[in-house]
Amino acid sequence: MLNNYCPGSASLRNNITLEIKTCPQCGADVELFSIDKRATCDRCGFVIYNSAQSCINWCRYAEQCFGTEQYQKLKPTAS
Repeated sequence: MLNNYCPGSASLRNNITLEIKTCPQCGADVELFSIDKRATCDRCGFVIYNSAQSCINWCRYAEQCFGTEQYQKLKPTAS
């Protein structure tokens, strides 16, 4: 049987997970697959990134999403 895909990609295809994130802008559900770097909310266009560490750095809602204690732990300090 011939495969219609690269055999080396099997681990990527089999380990892909789906996470439903809540858009901090409008509250809509946004599907974010583990292989995606970002997803755009279909309702309002807000861009949600896959890495929690990166959104801590730029998202104005980060402290609300993570809570103050966790936010302070994850937020990098300026040198």
